[in-house]
Amino acid sequence: MIRHLVMPGGVGGTRKVVDWIAHNLPKDTYLNLMSQYTPVFRASEFPEIDRRLTREECAQAVAWARAAGLTNLDIQGYRF
Repeated sequence: MIRHLVMPGGVGGTRKVVDWIAHNLPKDTYLNLMSQYTPVFRASEFPEIDRRLTREECAQAVAWARAAGLTNLDIQGYRF
């Protein structure tokens, strides 16, 4: 199982992570895309992570995983 926290503005490298998984592991590798990032503590000092993930950003992460052919997805957070 791979768990990946999707971050605002793509700072977590979600597309690269999904592409790496798709090219290096079986397509049915269990991928848990987590969309529950919440800015806390000193996040306000870093504008790129000082907000919650948008529904569109989460949907984009799911779309990348599906387009890459990954078939065993679990999406935490937003419902589609």
